[in-house]
Amino acid sequence: MPIEPEEAGKTVEGYKIDSHDGATVGVLGSHSALEIGYGAKQENLDVLVVCEKGRETTYTDHYEDLFDHVILLDRFKDMVNSDIQEKMRDLNTIFVPNRSFATYVGYDRIEKDFSVPILGNRMMLRAEERYEENNQYDLLDSAGISRPKELDSPEEIDSLSIVKVHEKDRTVERAFFYASSYEEFKTQAKKRIEKGIITESALEEATIEEVALGGLFNANYFWSPLDDEIDLLGFDRRIQTDLDGLLRLPADEQLQANVDHQNIEVGHYGATMRESQLEKIFDAGRKFVNTCKEQYAPGMIGLFALQGVLTKELEFQVFDASLRVPGSPALGSTSPYMKYKYDEEVGSGKRTAREVKRAIKKDELSRVVT
Repeated sequence: MPIEPEEAGKTVEGYKIDSHDGATVGVLGSHSALEIGYGAKQENLDVLVVCEKGRETTYTDHYEDLFDHVILLDRFKDMVNSDIQEKMRDLNTIFVPNRSFATYVGYDRIEKDFSVPILGNRMMLRAEERYEENNQYDLLDSAGISRPKELDSPEEIDSLSIVKVHEKDRTVERAFFYASSYEEFKTQAKKRIEKGIITESALEEATIEEVALGGLFNANYFWSPLDDEIDLLGFDRRIQTDLDGLLRLPADEQLQANVDHQNIEVGHYGATMRESQLEKIFDAGRKFVNTCKEQYAPGMIGLFALQGVLTKELEFQVFDASLRVPGSPALGSTSPYMKYKYDEEVGSGKRTAREVKRAIKKDELSRVVT
């Protein structure tokens, strides 16, 4: 049976925490652990990082000052073992979910076996997957947020479209390719299947969307259930390989390269948006939060992102939603929007840690965890 929100509330009520100290912010050692750890230390909270053997030195050697406690496991999914969870609860851990946590531990284990309080809505993590019922696309549609037209089959392709399909060897990553017709779809798909990039079975589950042309903006938010307020942490863009390398070549060389490019995210950089368009971004965030309250009670808690484009008609079209920590450490130092509100740099980690502290002070920690 899934872990109910009340169970997480009872757990934090049993934690030995007062208004000054005692809470530990926990995070899985990948994706955004440094940002979460840095923000928690800025707010004078202890930090626990859960690492997998062979992938721990970034956290234990190079940035060890960010982490007060380290749990080293053979496999990330072992963190649901009862003895490991007991260690985490003994530290009064509030766990902050990131994409790696969802990927490596798995939705079933998180929903049914991981009885450590999560800052966020554990039942929403699964909704990032487009094959799940009531997924992110359903939420966007219910919220009335514009998104690129989704095609039901490749036979419908009659304009430039993007095909999003899981890779063969790294199923957590998606391969992307473009096609303007059904014939081009078949040609491009065949090449990638023959090269072992994708499989026919994965292709059958692919998402196909008409390409929305515009400026890329990943809008990063924080929603607080304590005061029903939404923060815009800022915007970022993604650095992707080998697409990024290909686009740096002159046009002639791009054609000669004949590369079946992949959009594998390897980094981020900050961006700002024309001020007159910001209300559209706040409006999309509010609509999304309100829909999540209705369909995934208690709703979207903490960090999330809406990734999309601002078209030439100045419409914000969203093609992807991140329902946990967006992995963009550039926000704290490159975005002005939180400085406008708080008169200081406030990144994802610091905003998260402040929510934990505010909840403790108000004696409402159970409202921000599931």
